[in-house]
Amino acid sequence: MLDQIESTTKNIRSRTANFFPTVGIILGTGLGGLVKEIKIEHSIPYHEIPNFPVSTVPGHHGQLIFGDLGGKKVVAMQGRFHFYEGYTMHQITFPIRVMKALGVTTLCVSNASGGMNPNFEVGELMILNDHINFFPDNPLIGRNEDALGPRFVDMGETYKKEYIALAKVIALENKIKISEGVYVGLTGPCFETPAEYRFLARMGADAVGMSTVPEVIVAKHAGMDVFGISIITDLGIEGRTQTITHEEVQRVAHLKEPLMSLIVKELVKRI
Repeated sequence: MLDQIESTTKNIRSRTANFFPTVGIILGTGLGGLVKEIKIEHSIPYHEIPNFPVSTVPGHHGQLIFGDLGGKKVVAMQGRFHFYEGYTMHQITFPIRVMKALGVTTLCVSNASGGMNPNFEVGELMILNDHINFFPDNPLIGRNEDALGPRFVDMGETYKKEYIALAKVIALENKIKISEGVYVGLTGPCFETPAEYRFLARMGADAVGMSTVPEVIVAKHAGMDVFGISIITDLGIEGRTQTITHEEVQRVAHLKEPLMSLIVKELVKRI
């Protein structure tokens, strides 16, 4: 893996005039519009980057964006990779390894999720304050590379409390309703059954999705600070569960995208 990281990083640096980002952003469902706020200096399609997977999901464009956001040098993934696409955990999280090699110390992740907290409404924003890994795999399984991080990773503060507090201040200043909660990551691609929603809620989760957890685990392994935010695009609450499609998830995410983008932009500016 070290050789792949080195060759990919070298290739990117040769194409970005040694641009050194300090903040990495994963533009998941609901944050694609943040690209409009980035003063773009370089853009590289995934298929042109050695060792990079290619996104196959509608709504995930598939390019690496380099530029300025809120006075910070950032690298943004316009489209992420998912376990249900058939990629391994190492492939899904490889871009995080490359971000670290490029100089990233803070990672901001976004996603769309199904809400299970009875106080949630469709379209609500939720700051991740913890997560549950319900994937059948972990990106750290296998021989540990000490140069990348420790064998055993402390996950006691997975999502930086300072960033959570700052995001809540930003939301208050802009009169945006926002909640905190625990995100549980499952493989997908099918949405959860009513019984699964009930099980996950009783397990302590507030929202469920098909991404984020693998990338965050690797970010913590690499020593990054992490901020996570989600748009509740549908509800898995008993008596309020609705039929859901990917198109409906995208529609709700698109409506709330400006609010999520505002919070992330201001957070990046202030950290």
